[in-house]
Amino acid sequence: MTAPALPAPDATRLDALDRQALHRALIDRVEAAWRLCLEVHPALPRPAVWLDLRGKSAGQAHFGRGGLRFNPVLLDENRLAFLVEVVPHEMAHWLVHHLEDGERARPHGREWQTVMRRLFGLPPRTTHRFDTGRSSPAPYRYRCGCREHAFTARRHALARRGSRYRCRHCAQTLVYYAPPAFEKTV
Repeated sequence: MTAPALPAPDATRLDALDRQALHRALIDRVEAAWRLCLEVHPALPRPAVWLDLRGKSAGQAHFGRGGLRFNPVLLDENRLAFLVEVVPHEMAHWLVHHLEDGERARPHGREWQTVMRRLFGLPPRTTHRFDTGRSSPAPYRYRCGCREHAFTARRHALARRGSRYRCRHCAQTLVYYAPPAFEKTV
């Protein structure tokens, strides 16, 4: 594995940034990654950048919208790792998609892995290891025979409309558990 192609930002300086400056640092990092990709694909369009992603995903290459989406909560909580790992990860998707036959490439397939290793000098990890507790709250409680499960509002709505979910451990159907009326919910 070669050294990372994009120099790591100064962690101390990064931690001191306010929200607006942090968002600017993200945009600057995307710009640096895009310029690196231009060496491989000079016609690569510059991606737009949005900080509107929610849930457990840190980033997303959104080809229909023409850019990259990032999770602002995960960015704020994982500043250095986010800029060092997530931005190149999503930019690799952006590059591969715009290569010839890129639309047919598997999302984390050979082409994407090659870009991560050879262009960005990073291991091709498909998922992040960030704590998603604040970015993806799951306030709806469901139970089975062995444990309690937390559902997001979207999954809860699907369950209320008839979707059935089973526990991966005991295989029982999950049942909604409404907290008692006197219990304060957060």
